[in-house]
Amino acid sequence: MLERRANRIGRAATASIPRITLGGLRIAVLDLEQTADFMIDAVFPQRRVTRPIYLTSANGEVLARCSTEPMTDQLFRSADLINADGQPLVAVSRLKSPLRLPERVATTDLFHVVARKAEAANLSFYMFGANEAENAAAVANVRRMYPKLRIVGHSHGYLRGDALRAKVDEINELAPDYLWVALGVPYEQAFVAEYASRLTKVGVIKTSGGLFNFLSGSRARAPRWMQDIGLEWAWRIWLEPRRLFWRYLTTNPRALYLLLNRSQGAN
Repeated sequence: MLERRANRIGRAATASIPRITLGGLRIAVLDLEQTADFMIDAVFPQRRVTRPIYLTSANGEVLARCSTEPMTDQLFRSADLINADGQPLVAVSRLKSPLRLPERVATTDLFHVVARKAEAANLSFYMFGANEAENAAAVANVRRMYPKLRIVGHSHGYLRGDALRAKVDEINELAPDYLWVALGVPYEQAFVAEYASRLTKVGVIKTSGGLFNFLSGSRARAPRWMQDIGLEWAWRIWLEPRRLFWRYLTTNPRALYLLLNRSQGAN
């Protein structure tokens, strides 16, 4: 499957990680612990690369949008690593490939695994995204949960033009090991595409979707049983029907078609 990763450093750093194609995107065959370990190894005990490693995540909505939005497709294919943040991807991998996804790697779970490991290794975070209140509440809760974790800075994501460029330069000077970017698809991927070259002192960039809303406590996760059977989208519709009903009505059938017809084994 065609990739658009022009960055040789990112390709080399992730070359050993197995991938399978699901719904048209190449997905990393890693579990939560392995993904977190990869992120830790990328920056500890010293930076392994001279530019940030870029990780993003795909679910059914992402697969559907990549199939109809060429720019979104290009942004995702430029990532150094794509994790499966959707239980249907895990289920289809077991039907379509001898190399199966071990589990869903949800960013809302991955954050906590990386935070525990980073706290123990004295590594640092920067949290960028959401609105000012959500960002501040998320950071406050993370500091309570992980009191020894070094959060070197944080900012809401409603910046444009010169203010955004100045913030990017400020982040770079703070040199966080991990930059969590929570702007939503495809804005967070576009942010990485535009500014990664200016973030040379950052270790890893992880796009994060609605992560900060969960960390702040303003949004609740679906019950575990719904997550396990791939019905978290239904929980989200129940919470936000006006915003999400039409989105999932149009993307879920397309995602299922893509998963069944554009998936294959290790590649």
